[in-house]
Formats: sequence, structure tokens, C-alpha cells
Amino acid sequence: MPSRLSPLSPVYRALQRSTGLIVTAVVVAQTDMTRMVGGPLLVYALGGLAVAAVLGYELLYYRRFTYELTDDTLDIHSGVISRRDRELPYRRIQNVDISENTIQRLLGIAAVGLETAGGSSTEGSIRFVSANEARRLQREIQRRKRREQGEPDREPEPETELFALSPTELGLIGVLSFDLRVLGVLSLVGPGSIPFLSDTLEAPMALVGVLGGLLVLALLGSAWLLGIVVAVVNYYGFRLTRAEDELRYERGLFRRYTGSIPDEKVQALTIEDNPLKRYFGYATLKVETAGYSPGRGESRSSLVAIPIAKRARVEAVADRIEPLEPIEFDRPPTRVRRRYAARYLIVLGVLLAAAYGAVTYLGVTAPWYTLAGLAVGIPPAVHLKWRHRGVSVGDDHVITRNGVWLRTTKIVPYYRIQSVIDTRTIFQRRWGLATVSIDTAGTLSIVGQGAAAVDIDVETADTLRALLTDRLQAAILGRRQAVADHPSRWDPTSPETFEW
Repeated sequence: MPSRLSPLSPVYRALQRSTGLIVTAVVVAQTDMTRMVGGPLLVYALGGLAVAAVLGYELLYYRRFTYELTDDTLDIHSGVISRRDRELPYRRIQNVDISENTIQRLLGIAAVGLETAGGSSTEGSIRFVSANEARRLQREIQRRKRREQGEPDREPEPETELFALSPTELGLIGVLSFDLRVLGVLSLVGPGSIPFLSDTLEAPMALVGVLGGLLVLALLGSAWLLGIVVAVVNYYGFRLTRAEDELRYERGLFRRYTGSIPDEKVQALTIEDNPLKRYFGYATLKVETAGYSPGRGESRSSLVAIPIAKRARVEAVADRIEPLEPIEFDRPPTRVRRRYAARYLIVLGVLLAAAYGAVTYLGVTAPWYTLAGLAVGIPPAVHLKWRHRGVSVGDDHVITRNGVWLRTTKIVPYYRIQSVIDTRTIFQRRWGLATVSIDTAGTLSIVGQGAAAVDIDVETADTLRALLTDRLQAAILGRRQAVADHPSRWDPTSPETFEW
């Protein structure tokens, strides 16, 4: 029998849609514009009619929206002006996400989002049902999907906790966060729009320097505080668990997200850190998926599996998601450091030339030659860049590492590789170097976002490309054999199956 939305759904949806109308009516009623439309009472009356129209529409939407779990599909019927009927086969439903903000939790309602195989956004959305009904839908769809795959009905396995964010770790996320939106807003506003700054620009240079420094510190402090707030709001109560054949997560303070990632959608793992995290022994773990993360609507995305934790703990969770062998990185050849030094010297030369030109032709009074002191930092920068690059080829995975300020270690199982790309720029060819990129369904390494063995010998690149191709073919054969042995477990319409 078809089910309906929560009776609170039309009221909540109407409030969502009409909040802007109410605020606009109140603001207009307090201004001189009310004389043009007949006074504040008429403005309030028009606003009330608009709100009533929105509520009427939402009541009609509530009456026309039904959903039903049939033997093979989830059927959704909706539409006020035009009807829309959707049938979502259980075998194509990849994720059932539940989200609740603070008001929704107080009202006891939740939104259910349905992601299907190959979809780049939410295919179906049920807004809003009771929180208990949302969780029932999530469990029932998963049960019926397993039944279609030939698995017998059984009691759900208990969840195994892989990671839970402690209050200390949540505080660390905030301390290490920095939100650049404050600086972006200032750049859009411009100093000329702020009287204080406009007056300061006409003051003596010494005063300008002091006040400018204080302003920079204030902006950096504001960006840091905003970063703390955003991090705490996003990751409050973060948990990662495993149940059945999927990862489950929940997070959020004001808006609570609950969702799952089937194992077959996990494409790669990424461990990230920066100099500050490395110094204290912390790192972040991300799961690359062939789908989208809630609220992003992207076809290629990643989920933060561990926002921050000790590196040993991060590696232990990564091993439970994708069992790993010991990692030993092979670095690029040592001659590549001369190439990096040449690049840094060219950049420094351009900066010196620009500074000299500003002093000579624009009348800027500054010791331009002091920029030459940056040359002292080139040798350690070159060494660190070389040291933090490498590639490791194991029995089941290829692992790459790149970056100093944001060091990323990407772990790619062979059976997830979609293409191996060998690129050699004109500058790399002069040094006998090449870059081998490994692309999966969850990354786009052709533009530098995937795993990549950067600046390796051309002979090593040829060997690596051939080895990865052989390992990929072996993984494909193993995958095909798995499909032949258990055909009911594979969805013939899924891109995951066509891939092999």
C-alpha cells in the first residue's frame, strides 16, 4: 500500500519556502516604499496571501506524493502541476542517505536521498518522513537489494566501529582549520569601501604599516575562528562503521548526515597531511568513490573517512578498509633535484625582475634586492620536494606519494585501475624523465587529481606502465571469474560490471 510523507512535511516545507517572503514583507513595511503600495497593512496582506499560496501548494504536493516498496522497485509518485512517476530498481540503488538539521530533529522528521548506479546527483528524494520511517526505508531497501542478489534473508550484522572522533580530535580539526572566505569577502569589498581604511591610506607610512599589520592579524584571526566553527559544525559526532558489505558514516552538528558507501564503489584511499600534522604525527584519511558525497552533487568525489587522527591509527583503519602490504617507496632519481632547483631559480629571477621594474618605472620605494634572500630556502625546498615523492608497487596495490605542504598518499587496488597514462613534457624529456598517472572511476588523473608517479626515469616509467597493465589484466580475469562463480551478486546494468 502506498505510503505518504509525514503530516509535518507540508508545514515545514511551507516555512522553508516562505521565510524569505515574510522577511521581505517586514522589511518593505518599515520603509518609505509602503506609500507606493498603499501602506504597511497592504504589504502584510500581500505577504500573507503569498504565504497562504505556498502553504496551499505544499498541501497539494503532500496529497499527491506517495511512495511504495514493491517486490522489485521503489515507486515514487509526485507532482502538482505535472505528474512524475519513478520506478527505482533495488539493484540500482547504491546509497540511501538520511539528513536532518536541528529543526528537523526537533520535529522528528528527516530527508531521504537515493543515489543510483551511474547517477551524478540524487535520483530520488523523499522529503520529509518521520526519522523512524527514514531508517526503516534505509534498512528495508538494503535488505531487498541483498535478496535480489540471491542472498538469503538474515538478521543484519551488527555494526563494527572503525573510527569515532574524540573531543580532543574535534578540537584539533578546529585549531588546524583556516577559512579563506573572510579574506575573499574583503577582497571583493575593497579598501576604498571602508572609511577607516580609506583614511589610513592617507596617513604617514609608519602608521599605515602598523595599522595594516593589525588589520592583517585581525583578518587572519577571523579566518581562523571561522574555520574552527565550520569544522566543528561539519564533523561533530563523526563516526565511521562497517556493516555487511558497506561503510557507514554519520556527522554534523546542526545538520546530521547519515549514509553508506558500498564496498564496490570504493575506488581508492587517500592519506593526507601537512607539515604541522606531520610534526605532531597526525593525518587525514579520504575514501575516493565513483559517485557523489552528500551535498556536493559530483560524479567524482571523496568522503572524509577520518578527519584527523594519529597516523598509525589512520593507517590501521585504511588497512581494515583495503588490506595493505608493507609500503616501501622508490623515490625519483637524484638528478631531478637539479631540475627543481632550476625551476625555483627561474621563479625567483622573475620575482626579482618584477620588483626591480616596480622600483625603476613605478616609483615604488622598497629594497627590491632583498628578495634574493629567498635563494637560501631553495636547497631545503628542493630536497623536501624530492624526498616526499615516490611510488610503491605491491602485490595488490600501487601507491603514490606527492606534495610537501599538502602531502597525499594514494592507495589504488589494481582491479580499480581504468587507465594508465604516460606523459613526458618537453622539459622532462631533456632530463630523461616521465610521469605515470593511474586513473580510476573515482579520480581524474589526466588533470593531475589522481595517483601519479612523478618525475621517474623513462626506463622505470616503461616498466611501471607494463607492470600495471599486466596487473590490471590479471585483476580483470579474476573479476570475470568472480562474476561467473556468483552471477547473482553482480548488477548487469551497473557501470562497475561493464568496466570489466
